[in-house]
Amino acid sequence: ACQKNTAMSELQTHHAGVTVADLDRAVDFYCDVFGLSVCAEFEVSGEAFETGVDIEEASARFAHLDGGSIRIELVEYNPAGHARPTPQLNAAGATHLGFRVDDLDAFYKELPAAVETLSPPQTTATGTRILFVRDPEDNLVEVLELSG
Repeated sequence: ACQKNTAMSELQTHHAGVTVADLDRAVDFYCDVFGLSVCAEFEVSGEAFETGVDIEEASARFAHLDGGSIRIELVEYNPAGHARPTPQLNAAGATHLGFRVDDLDAFYKELPAAVETLSPPQTTATGTRILFVRDPEDNLVEVLELSG
């Protein structure tokens, strides 16, 4: 079990961030496919931002989406970084977002035809049902239905 570090200030989860090449397209995807809503949109630039993200002459557009218990932060940087290989879950450093639904089969049937999935819904040895989709930027998103 994890032990809480009481010497530090208490941490609270604020957001999970995903860098995208096209913010408008990404916002449309997460709102249309997952039913999320935009709770904030803003732009950031300036010397403190450049220093903080360690990107010379950086600016960025942000959209915060209401993910229930956490905000999903989508960010489009200028200048854009280099393209990366298509994410694979077993690669060191791989990341993904995870959303829980009550009925994975119903969610799967309602997915727009253009949404790429890694497979149809699967039931794991723990009884959890999982489905991975790729967003328009090839980022992986897990949709799961808990057992019991």
